[in-house]
Amino acid sequence: MIPLKDENVTLSTPILSYSIIASCIVVFLIQISSPGYTSGNLFYSYGVVPASLLGIESLPGDLEKIDPYLTLITSMFMHGGWMHLIGNMLYMWIFADNIEDDLGKVKFILFYIASGIAAALTQVYLNVNSTVPMVGASGAISGVLGAYMIRYPRNKILVLIPLGVFTQLLRIPALFVLGFWFILQFISSAGSTGEGGGVAYGAHIGGFVFGAAVMFFFGNFLIPKKAFFKALTEEDDKKKNPWIQD
Repeated sequence: MIPLKDENVTLSTPILSYSIIASCIVVFLIQISSPGYTSGNLFYSYGVVPASLLGIESLPGDLEKIDPYLTLITSMFMHGGWMHLIGNMLYMWIFADNIEDDLGKVKFILFYIASGIAAALTQVYLNVNSTVPMVGASGAISGVLGAYMIRYPRNKILVLIPLGVFTQLLRIPALFVLGFWFILQFISSAGSTGEGGGVAYGAHIGGFVFGAAVMFFFGNFLIPKKAFFKALTEEDDKKKNPWIQD
């Protein structure tokens, strides 16, 4: 099931979402032009290495370019390959604009970074002795997916379903699309130890739960009333209240 687009319009241009996508693309192009990309040194220097972050093991001096805690941020903008990048940016493109529109610019970027950190720490504490570096925006994007599912569960998502040599396009409520994605992370994580590389399913789960919890418990406080809808409400009040004049 591959999501292609949602039917939820926004009231403002999602500048930060586009900027994050552009930043990830630029960083990836810089990555692949670096000798450290092929050797893997780049990922050890700027990716999250659980054992290094927790002080269990230290990286060699030539690899420890920044403080291990800063890798919680730098790792969000790095990707392991083209498919890793394209997959993450597709989800970012489809779902992030509405959450940015809801939260506003400042709250959205704080939410995005917090989701990424929560996701990375989930993966770290599930694999405390791992020396495998973790990179990718998927943890932060998982937070966006969790928030979207809580905020817009009934919104229709256009998905592509491969059926062998045939494909099917369907419009499915976000609750089922993202709920299925979340369940798939649990199923996949059951067969993965996380010690030998691959997909950081723990980060996906942690980011999603964090984003969903924030939106569920604090959504009413975080989302300001849109000026557009506020204007409509005020106009309706004026029509109902004979004492209000234009």
